[in-house]
Amino acid sequence: MAGFRINLFTPAVLLAVAAVGWWWSARMADDMMMDAAPSMGMDGMNGEQVLTIGAFMVAWLAMMTAMMFPAITPVVKLYGRAATAGRVAPLPFFVAGYIAVWTSIGLPAYVAWRALMDPIDDGRPWAGRLAGVVLLAAAVWQLTPLKSVCLRHCRSPISFFLRFGARVTRPVGALRTGATHGLFCLGCCWALMAVLVALGTMNLAWMIALALLILVEKNAPAGERIAQFAAVAFIGLGAALLFRPETLTILT
Repeated sequence: MAGFRINLFTPAVLLAVAAVGWWWSARMADDMMMDAAPSMGMDGMNGEQVLTIGAFMVAWLAMMTAMMFPAITPVVKLYGRAATAGRVAPLPFFVAGYIAVWTSIGLPAYVAWRALMDPIDDGRPWAGRLAGVVLLAAAVWQLTPLKSVCLRHCRSPISFFLRFGARVTRPVGALRTGATHGLFCLGCCWALMAVLVALGTMNLAWMIALALLILVEKNAPAGERIAQFAAVAFIGLGAALLFRPETLTILT
């Protein structure tokens, strides 16, 4: 009975947190759009650039939970069963280690976001070509052996814990193991998140599309092949932006 409750409760909690993340991301996107409208043309600044690093980190954390939590449900559920049986440290330590990795990426994402928002909004050709380069780089990464290694660890929770879960009986070990899983997840998805920054960090349409790709890559039977199909799509979009950088205004 306890195992049955874990099977239901853990995914429900993750999905509830993800839902809050989507709600907050949508709210932030709406607020930024409303702030941008009256301030366009004032000293070259728009409303999106008013966002402080603290507010951005909150938005980044909300976005990360929205996009990543549904995809990591299997590994968290497996850990939750062991935690309920008392064989490992409580589940929040493992999740905290995972969140810490993605939170740490928020600072470089903020720097890139601040540097790119004005050029993207202004439709500058170099911004479109840069986005094209990012898409092509993401396509290359999708096809590398290292991406495949990271993806296999994410797709096989049992194998991951057999290799890296020896010290999860203690809270510090659970934190480290969660961070290790977060690093493999980062290896899978950093290029996708770079695409999101290049195309507009709070663009809900791209958030949804990339979140679905992450979910399918990590959980669908044909996930590895779908990752390769995504690379083909990125090549097409990247080439289009290199030759027609004004296309970026359509994509964002």
